[in-house]
Amino acid sequence: MAEVTVVGGGVGGMACALLLARRGHEVRLYEQLPRLGGKLAEHRRDGFAFSLGPSLLTMPGLFRELGLDRELIEPDPLCRYRFADGTVLDARRDPGRMAAEVERLAPGEGRAWRAFHGWARGALEAADRTVFAGPLIRRPGEARLSDLLAVAPARTLDGLARRYFRDARLRQYVGRYATYAGSSPYRAPAALGCVPALEHGQGVWYAPGGLARLADDLGLLLKAAGVQVFLSEPVAAVEAGGSAVTGVRLASGERVRSDVVVANTDAAALYGRLLPDRGRLRRIARLGRSSSALLVLAGVEGRTPGLPHHAVLFSADYEREFADVFERGNPPLDPTIYVGCSAVDDPSQAPVDAENWTMLVNVPARDPGRWPISVAAYRDLVLERLAERGHDLAGRLRFADVFTPADLRDRYGAWGGAIYGSAYRGRLSAFLRPGNRGPRRGLYLVGGSAHPGGGLPMVTLGARIVADLVAQDFRTGRPTASDVRGGSR
Repeated sequence: MAEVTVVGGGVGGMACALLLARRGHEVRLYEQLPRLGGKLAEHRRDGFAFSLGPSLLTMPGLFRELGLDRELIEPDPLCRYRFADGTVLDARRDPGRMAAEVERLAPGEGRAWRAFHGWARGALEAADRTVFAGPLIRRPGEARLSDLLAVAPARTLDGLARRYFRDARLRQYVGRYATYAGSSPYRAPAALGCVPALEHGQGVWYAPGGLARLADDLGLLLKAAGVQVFLSEPVAAVEAGGSAVTGVRLASGERVRSDVVVANTDAAALYGRLLPDRGRLRRIARLGRSSSALLVLAGVEGRTPGLPHHAVLFSADYEREFADVFERGNPPLDPTIYVGCSAVDDPSQAPVDAENWTMLVNVPARDPGRWPISVAAYRDLVLERLAERGHDLAGRLRFADVFTPADLRDRYGAWGGAIYGSAYRGRLSAFLRPGNRGPRRGLYLVGGSAHPGGGLPMVTLGARIVADLVAQDFRTGRPTASDVRGGSR
């Protein structure tokens, strides 16, 4: 069995440590913060709780297979979309109901949505056999041409939307799925259009008490599996001798010997600081950063009748919004606003007769001190746009805290505050992301900046891939019946 050190206690690192320990390896995990979970975190103030990272869960079966059995609740609607003209689309789990909602919004487009959903299911099935299973570039004879064609490799996500929908609002709805990877729909590959198949097939779920409780549950599983967890213990360097890693050096100066080092860090931080590699760092830089986010965390007096769990309030000019973020490097003045409000049916998240509102806006991964508008002024702008779109919180605010790209950068070591590391820019960008196997024997990457991407399900799939890579490379710790399939890259 190998001695394993996991650097970083985000969900990808925790899941990887758990799987490797269950396969018999001796596993240590070092986390620089005083808590586990990484971006799966929360902000608390005056009896209110807010998700700082993911607030909903997809692909829940992945987490049940890890041993998590927490109660989950499925909101209905899954999400409410409000467009700039004031029209509304409620996303329903059942595809038939969803098609009817689309038909109500845009007569004649219900059939188009069914066709789009059928394409998404096929793309998801292909992704299950390729992207989610391990390598994108495989040995001759292993890749199926039909799988590559199923994800429309020659199209952008916006091009896919234009293929299926005439109505500009529905094209905007499809384009939103690029933001799941911190990217622009006008540059991101069409493959991201498989996400609706996940949402309508496996559901979108909320965890009572907030999704951060899943990190607590994973921590208990790590303890039961015998993983040694060290909190408030930053790692200063990954050490290597010749062609293989030899362990890590802690910030305290202590050296820890390891056969395997799993970096649950931003890939740019790994190759820029922990194990410097200028060539790989340049390749990452050429991909460009994903978007970041500004969160407005508002404690709100009273209850709002008919408020959904989650809503998306679209901007009037989507193309200009993404140009602001990715080309001009400025926070958009007419932003799309994502609103989460779990206090509607979860009293643990807010005091009696109050609501917690989390408002997220996509902004560039750039120091907000260099924006042409101050953070406080931009927060007020977001609240003004919220009021213009039907949710005026004037007179109801107890407070409105902010969480910025600088917080993401400083707290998690995120590259410039980028949520997902590199953006998906170009039709073949998925092939260019950092792989799960590093350049030295025994070095592996897991997390949102590495293959297969960001988000709770993707980093968990990445953990499965890494656990299988260790098994292949060290010929020990073979998969158990409780493990999902993995692969190599």
